Amino acid sequence: MLEVTDLCKVYRDGDREIWALDHVSLTIREGEMVAIMGSSGSGKSTLMNILGCLDQPTSGSYILNGQEVARLSQQEQATLRNRELGFVFQSFNLLPRMSALQNVELPLVYAGVSVEKRRKLAEEALIKVGLGQRMGHKPKELSGGQQQRVAIARALVNKPKLILADEPTGNLDSHASIEIMALFQELHASGMTVVMVTHEPDIAEYTERIVTFRDGKIISVTPIAQKKIGREVAAS
Repeated sequence: MLEVTDLCKVYRDGDREIWALDHVSLTIREGEMVAIMGSSGSGKSTLMNILGCLDQPTSGSYILNGQEVARLSQQEQATLRNRELGFVFQSFNLLPRMSALQNVELPLVYAGVSVEKRRKLAEEALIKVGLGQRMGHKPKELSGGQQQRVAIARALVNKPKLILADEPTGNLDSHASIEIMALFQELHASGMTVVMVTHEPDIAEYTERIVTFRDGKIISVTPIAQKKIGREVAAS
């Protein structure tokens, strides 16, 4: 699915070099669900930005579905980002004056999809995340958990191969967090690849592997022997 090899990201502060990523190598297979952890400044968000084609590495290789991303033009990377990647953020990033349905339609508007087709696809995505009865509601009329479901539906509407989630439960209470992790597990079970940044160890335990960063380097990769099951936790 994706492979990074000797990935480096170096910033300059005057004469000083800051290594946000220091020769990082990692492979994530198709259909995996992986958590990336680490303290603030450890490099995890920098990695996610590069995986999402939002930033360029200083050096090293990033191959996504057989393509060397660094060799693509900015337009080609934008097309790749729109068609193959879905993004979920901590802050939801919903437009407040638009309904849930209109928010989910936005990526399809940018992709030039017809009004009729994008409405159908957006409705299907909202039904998939359990919000079939909330399509006309604006963000302020939804709970935090429901707003994150809208954001996940928006990430799914283009039928991406890879979901990148950056602290997706960071603004949610514990009950809503469990529900969102159960939803991510359902998407994973359907064959989707999910890569998630989190600082919460209990949230990471819903995934299959935990990759831990420190000072721009991977310091451990830990398989989860017995992951938590969201639906079971929510029901308990």
